[in-house]
Amino acid sequence: MTQRRTILKAAAGAAALAGLGRASAQAWPARPVTFVCPWGAGGGTDATARIMASLLEKDLGQPFNVVNRTGGSGVVGHQAISGAAADGYTIGMVTVEITMMRHAGLTQLSWQDYTPLALVNIDTSGVIVKADSPYKTLADLVNAIKANPGKLKASGTGQGGIWHLALAGMLRDLKIDNAAVPWVPSNGAGPAMQDLAAGGIDIVTCSLPEGRALIDAGRARPLAVMSPERTALYPNVPTLKEAIGSNWTVGAWRGIAGPKGMPADVTARLSAAIKKVWDGKDFKDFMTQRGFGLTWADGPGYASFMQRGDADMLNVMRALGLAKA
Repeated sequence: MTQRRTILKAAAGAAALAGLGRASAQAWPARPVTFVCPWGAGGGTDATARIMASLLEKDLGQPFNVVNRTGGSGVVGHQAISGAAADGYTIGMVTVEITMMRHAGLTQLSWQDYTPLALVNIDTSGVIVKADSPYKTLADLVNAIKANPGKLKASGTGQGGIWHLALAGMLRDLKIDNAAVPWVPSNGAGPAMQDLAAGGIDIVTCSLPEGRALIDAGRARPLAVMSPERTALYPNVPTLKEAIGSNWTVGAWRGIAGPKGMPADVTARLSAAIKKVWDGKDFKDFMTQRGFGLTWADGPGYASFMQRGDADMLNVMRALGLAKA
């Protein structure tokens, strides 16, 4: 009798724990969620994080508080996401730099250290010249690079940044030595575009939204975009494939992820909420008005996307001599 009572108590305890686990999962989110942004306030990643957080808050009924954790070329914020408790109460914006920073020797973090939830945005690189440039098409520009290696200079970001790798990847795909286009480091696309308009450099690779002010002012001209399809912002600008037959595609992207090992049911609920926000008019209008590209991939698709990007960035960084491993 005593043994039977002990067995029944154990069974009841196990059932209670299982019920508690289910109730806990069903209650998520029962308190505010921290949404980490690895980049500074006012930038594109911050803006995307804040609109997403505000709309998730409306849908899920709990505050989603955006916290900017900057520093270390993105390492600090990405570490804050991956190192948090895997309970769904800390998520964040994981960006293209996660496919680069490990190869640059900045961290051991990789895309595998997260629970991918969704890819929400890609701003592909454009190839931009001055409005009065003699190169009217990308084919003209590529022919000039081949004929006069070292003459034309390019910029768009710091050495080894995403827009530097965008140009290097294009040249690599065309079997042109990277030294044929010297890179002039800059503190971002804005200063590079100003330098282009002033005649200090010949080419800028950056996202078209970043070059939009000078393009729309008639001081710069995009020749192509490094994406599989033309962009809604400038539908008359051809893709690399259309312009020169290159299959190279690259861009700055933003996705949402949590720490590795999040509970499956919490992950599913959060992923569904993100998809609902992404499909909604408020988010689409916000992104479209700013010229930000709308791209969707679910958690598994986002994981595959990051894996491919990691391999691509490693190959380009090795070609530039920037990979530490």
